[in-house]
Amino acid sequence: MTGEEGMREKERVRQLKQQLRDELRQELDGYRQVEDEELYERIDRKIFEAGSQGYLPLKERLELRKSIFNSFRKLDILQQLLDDPEITEVMINGRDHIFVEESGVMHPWEYEFESDEQLEDMIQQVVSRVNRTVNVSNPIADARLADGSRVHVVLPPVSLDGPVMTIRKFPRIITMEMLVESGSITQEAADFLKKLVRAGYNLFISGGTNSGKTTFLNALSAYIPADERVITIEDSAELQIQQVKNLVRLETRGANAEGEGAVEISDLIRASLRMRPNYLIVGEVRGKECLDMLQALNTGHFGLSTGHGNSARDMLSRLETMTLMAADIPLTAVRGQIASAIDILVHLGRLRDRSRRVLEITEVTGYAEGEIQLNPLYRFEERGDADEDRSPGGAKQGVRGSLTAVGTLARQEKLHAAGYSL
Repeated sequence: MTGEEGMREKERVRQLKQQLRDELRQELDGYRQVEDEELYERIDRKIFEAGSQGYLPLKERLELRKSIFNSFRKLDILQQLLDDPEITEVMINGRDHIFVEESGVMHPWEYEFESDEQLEDMIQQVVSRVNRTVNVSNPIADARLADGSRVHVVLPPVSLDGPVMTIRKFPRIITMEMLVESGSITQEAADFLKKLVRAGYNLFISGGTNSGKTTFLNALSAYIPADERVITIEDSAELQIQQVKNLVRLETRGANAEGEGAVEISDLIRASLRMRPNYLIVGEVRGKECLDMLQALNTGHFGLSTGHGNSARDMLSRLETMTLMAADIPLTAVRGQIASAIDILVHLGRLRDRSRRVLEITEVTGYAEGEIQLNPLYRFEERGDADEDRSPGGAKQGVRGSLTAVGTLARQEKLHAAGYSL
């Protein structure tokens, strides 16, 4: 088959898929929700009818069957990407520009959506499943898939080149043992953090975009004693806490078409305090809800949270800024609140070899002389490159180094009270 013949065959299959999908959509319009088995039967019947009108190889029939089913029940052409464990992120920049991150490397994908309408239909399917709304009046939305993957959507006219959707996959639960094995953290540091979590220290995880903050928070939460009462608060539910039975999961909600009914993180934090939590986990702090979180941690609740920052010190500055967004409070009072609420800062980063590492573990020892006092405990110390291979961009691969102890925990009262020692 020549290249031109192959293109014609590809177009024929595309048109056939579109035709069968449109016919099925018309059949199912206004019909009761059908089960997957019945949907498969209807698809098979349509494919059989199409095959009786012209030659349709078995391979094509099977591909059509899967593709049409995915367009109704899953994420259409994107489903194969979600099923691939090596792919960690999917970026749709309009119907015909799709990029994927695979094993830490970003590259374009060969397939595309047939139309903006097909892409928009899939987007509406995703957001509706988590009771979210996205339209011209409300063009930005966050959602999640059934497996916990994070979805962010932006529609025209805000996005100039068509609908945009970004999917951050969470294909499996990453344990602290896995992170130790991969070199993200040393066993010594992991054991240290385990004691801190069990003793009720308040830990805040910082890092840049795609540094693994949520993954690390999930792994860290496994150290929470199984008999505690835990409340999680998130924009889009991603945390997968397995060992705790007394667990309450809360998720924010956007405003309705009239601009009413929004439930924000700050609302959920305040509500959670009336639910008697032992541990309060805020998935990510990004704005004025920071004040509510600090006040919660200063009232005797144990807490874990994450935020965007370039270092442990920089994260403190960002917490100050976010707190000042919520109320006109003197900076000295804000810093005092932060110093008493947060015990430990864990900073993550992504190195030039694309590996994710714990770069800092720092203790907050208090507030004095107008500054929050920090005590570095662990610091990633680089020892060069494991090899001289270079990526297409020219960066060396295989960074050598380890998380090294550089200090001792100063405030050990909670450790001793819980029966632990260093």
